Amino acid sequence: MTKVDLKKELRHFYLPSAKEFVVVNVPPMQFLMVDGHGDPNTAQEYKDAIEALYAVAYRIKFASKKGLDRDYVVPPLEGLWWAQEMETFTTARDKTAWDWTMMIMQPEWITGEIFAVAIQHVDRTKSLPSLHKLRLAAYHEGLSVQILHIGSYDDEGPVLHNMHHRFIPENGFQMAGKHHEIYLSDARRVAPEKLRTVLRQPVATIRE
Repeated sequence: MTKVDLKKELRHFYLPSAKEFVVVNVPPMQFLMVDGHGDPNTAQEYKDAIEALYAVAYRIKFASKKGLDRDYVVPPLEGLWWAQEMETFTTARDKTAWDWTMMIMQPEWITGEIFAVAIQHVDRTKSLPSLHKLRLAAYHEGLSVQILHIGSYDDEGPVLHNMHHRFIPENGFQMAGKHHEIYLSDARRVAPEKLRTVLRQPVATIRE
């Protein structure tokens, strides 16, 4: 059985350059998703959401391997982030004001039925407060600007400011969606200065 690594198959979107901003057109994908609010470093809601996401993601993976004979590497954690004032991401960095959707991409062959059975199985074996907040849904970003950031999450501010206020307007775009991060490193095992995170911003072309 061949184990599929979706981030490598979609390397154009998941493994971008760290040297420059690039423009990509991201196709529709499906994700396990869960919404919440607050500082990801301190909010219990965030901790509960991540625990539920991974429990169901791995249950679906095992179901796919056993029932469909299709194995794959569980893709990296991703997050959509937004707030009333975008400066909370760039200059102020007020994490308590952040809203988020945390998510893990799922192969196209994973169905709603497989998801529902996985939820039921996890519910029988674990007590997870956020379990029933999870959903399996399609997400289509389309035209986006992205870059690979190497370093601490708290050092993202200048990169995002440069993206938002220089690259995007200078190339005839305007921001058109939620800030998106893809966590390629495990923050529990990797030093902050070596963390690898894809920073992505959906955009739209400014029509004259």
